[in-house]
Amino acid sequence: MKRIYPLITIVTVTYNAGSVLERTLRSVEAQAYPRIEHLLIDACSKDATLSLVREYVERNTQPTHNIRVLSEPDKGLYDAMNKAIGMAEGDYIVFLNAGDALHDNNTIEELVKAMEWEHRGVNPAVVYGETDLVDNEGNFIRHRRLQAPERLTAHSFLSGMLVCHQSFYVRTDLARQIRYNLDYRFSADYDWCVRILKHAEKRRIRITNTHLILTDYLSEGLTTQNHRKSLKERFHIMSKHYGMLSAIGAHLWFVIRSVIKK
Repeated sequence: MKRIYPLITIVTVTYNAGSVLERTLRSVEAQAYPRIEHLLIDACSKDATLSLVREYVERNTQPTHNIRVLSEPDKGLYDAMNKAIGMAEGDYIVFLNAGDALHDNNTIEELVKAMEWEHRGVNPAVVYGETDLVDNEGNFIRHRRLQAPERLTAHSFLSGMLVCHQSFYVRTDLARQIRYNLDYRFSADYDWCVRILKHAEKRRIRITNTHLILTDYLSEGLTTQNHRKSLKERFHIMSKHYGMLSAIGAHLWFVIRSVIKK
């Protein structure tokens, strides 16, 4: 019997991202893995973004890589990501921002090996790994300070976002049940990851550590640019999921940790 491999949906949300998008497109295009869906969700960019996307579609030499493009107004980043969840046809979904890149040409292939794919419905809820930080030219800066724990649980995120959102692959059937909360502007990804993990634990679905570096992350993202507002949102989310005292204790530790590292 011929083995059927999972379809992996990679989502890239864009708005005037022409200066950094090419690196992201090239990294997906270069993947050796045969079953990839790339969704590009654009908010009517006015720069070179859509021209780069058209060129990407035209030069796509891998017929097994299905590229789909949606360009229309949205209510912000997380609204666009919810649209992508609704559109996705893959077995797993991951969000790779413009400027970010898959770590190497075999990243998806190695990720699928690590997940020990069987068949739909019995596979890990989440497959995760490590992240490297890169600059605007795609050059390595350092390994991400927060490292992925050996065993990831919902409680792990009380210590911060230990797994970068771009290295957090979620079963699409579960993602459809748990959308991004549009009440949050900067930290809905943090809230989403916690809710996904809580749901997986409730249903006793395994969570798999790939022990791989999955993503090269551009260090100047939306959350980085709005750090103070993001922290306020994250405190609110922590309080909701873990209780006010735990959230206060966690943030006191964040302050102490930052002082120690200086």
